[in-house]
Amino acid sequence: MATLQSLADLNRSDVAGSGENSAPVHVQKLDAQGRAYATGKRKDAVARVWIKPGSGTITINKRPVETYFARPVLRMILRQPLQVANRVDQYDITVTVAGGGLSGQAGAVRHGLSKALTYYEPELRAPLKREGFLTRDARVVERKKYGRKKARRSFQFSKR
Repeated sequence: MATLQSLADLNRSDVAGSGENSAPVHVQKLDAQGRAYATGKRKDAVARVWIKPGSGTITINKRPVETYFARPVLRMILRQPLQVANRVDQYDITVTVAGGGLSGQAGAVRHGLSKALTYYEPELRAPLKREGFLTRDARVVERKKYGRKKARRSFQFSKR
């Protein structure tokens, strides 16, 4: 390790490029079958998502997306990362999701799908991050406290 005498020496040294200030390099992460895998979470729901190049079929818990998420709003939430990345019919998506309700599950699948897309194509990270799809929504139900009716609601006060 060389001793640095001035700021000019710091610019010329190879320490400047390899420090903790340099941006992390994202590389493609694929399994043995050529799929990208990611886990998405929202509320109590956890989704495991696998993507691979294909015709655009989406399977959730071994059922088509139209039967699992019957409401169009949930299917729209699910497809948002694909629309932002312009990859609507390019990947076959397989999902197993458990826990929570349907809305939380749709959010978990969106989170997992966004992460899997960045693992398959690292250059998609910037547009997906800009839309907020890579951030885990940390809002969960607040627990009920003792001495109260609900998490924050107290019993009705009576002076008697």
